[in-house]
Amino acid sequence: MSPSQSLLSKSNSNIKIPNDSFNMAYVIYFTLGAGFLLPWNTFITAVDYFDYLYPDARIDRVFAVVYMLVGLACLLLIVPFAHRTNDSVRINTGLALFVLSLLMVPVMDVVYIKGRMGLYSGYYVTVVAVGLSGVADALVQGGITGSAGELSGRYMQAVVAGTAASGVLVSILRIVTKAIFAQDGQGLRRSANLYFSVSIVVMGVCIVFYNIADRLPIIKYYKDLKIEAVKEDKIDEEAGLLSGSLLRKTLWDIVGTVKWYGFGIVLIYIVSLSIFPGYITEDVHSEILRDWYPVLLITGYNVFDLVGKFLTAIYILESSKVAVGGCIARWLFYPLFLLCLHGPKFLQTEIPVTVLTCLLGLTNGYFTSVLMIKATKTVQIQHAQTTGIVLVLFLVIGLAVGSVVAWIWVI
Repeated sequence: MSPSQSLLSKSNSNIKIPNDSFNMAYVIYFTLGAGFLLPWNTFITAVDYFDYLYPDARIDRVFAVVYMLVGLACLLLIVPFAHRTNDSVRINTGLALFVLSLLMVPVMDVVYIKGRMGLYSGYYVTVVAVGLSGVADALVQGGITGSAGELSGRYMQAVVAGTAASGVLVSILRIVTKAIFAQDGQGLRRSANLYFSVSIVVMGVCIVFYNIADRLPIIKYYKDLKIEAVKEDKIDEEAGLLSGSLLRKTLWDIVGTVKWYGFGIVLIYIVSLSIFPGYITEDVHSEILRDWYPVLLITGYNVFDLVGKFLTAIYILESSKVAVGGCIARWLFYPLFLLCLHGPKFLQTEIPVTVLTCLLGLTNGYFTSVLMIKATKTVQIQHAQTTGIVLVLFLVIGLAVGSVVAWIWVI
């Protein structure tokens, strides 16, 4: 056993882990998980508003490529220097950028667009806002995931469940606004402004929650363990005890440790993003449900994604190989969804498409949660922050590749 492992064992045996009173820490991490994906969900859920303003633009697929590629580029810059920077500064900066990107759309609507169609300078500003949100996501998501990785697995589950909850929240808002607002230019403006207003409020709550989290006894307990482990690392390093030791993990050491978990995460999001939302919103149609069809499919995906991420609180796969195998098996969704476009007539109806969409969400949520929880427990606590960022890098690689594949896989 290494010196740092001995230290952590000693700390755990001599100090009782504080209770999470009123599940406050869980609620905070759940809210933060919802918060860093809410801007993305807001942009893609307001797609009918943007389609109305800019009818000649491929909104969903353009937004996906810009958001994911910008986020990926920023993460590639952040990862090598993550251990040298203050995670609190990164996260607070990212949360502030989220607020700024979300403000750009309603402010532009009020002072410039005013519901008028075809003002494509507004479209380019909106794309910039999406890119800025991608920068914010790179700053926030890795930091929050790493922070949760320093705690028990329960809090990683809270973060990943929160990411699904953001999709459900926006889907509910979409259904409500579609039901109560007229589906004309004015109604679409009102619904879009509601999405962005709710998201801005939630981001404000996230800023408050993040900055009070460290005051909770259970969070302080784990932070103190990390500080002690880092101090022990420095003592060992000065004594020359860490030469060649796993305790001095470089970035490549961490990547090597979690590479199979990361591989599974990449596979999950290549499949998911190449189908959702582009295929759902543009390729399948219903004469019965008409424009409600994509709204209900998106809601079904998001609800089952949330269910999948909550399932790990009940049961989590013990075998990492089985989990990665499940991620590989999800590639079967491609031929199945293609059959819903070009196969027998009964497969082109609403029920098969809806069932497949819900299964896509369920497996996305469950396998993401399993891999994120298990991966962060394969490294020592002092490396959890960097590990979280590395895992998010894998995730964003999957999202970026999936957003590109979404343009070409449907024949």
